Amino acid sequence: MSLTRQDVEKVALLARLKFDEEQLDKMTDHMVQIVQYVHKLSELNTDDVEPMAHALDVHNALAEDVPRPSLSREEALKNAPKSDGEYFRVPAVLGE
Repeated sequence: MSLTRQDVEKVALLARLKFDEEQLDKMTDHMVQIVQYVHKLSELNTDDVEPMAHALDVHNALAEDVPRPSLSREEALKNAPKSDGEYFRVPAVLGE
């Protein structure tokens, strides 16, 4: 499969990217090299390779979700720049 400059222009348009003439030439060369590399990889025999979701053997790195006591309202509002005693006061974002 050969990639043309028009193909790269179309992809750039879909990705909302704007390239000048020099950048388009470079991007076309880069994308042609990428497609050639992917095509070369497709020549490999992967029949005995088990599919994987991640390149590294990663296990759940998140801490266990354990309920614990949270701050009281007073503690949470103690360092707030503005509060009304019950809520944080912030500037209006969507109007009054």
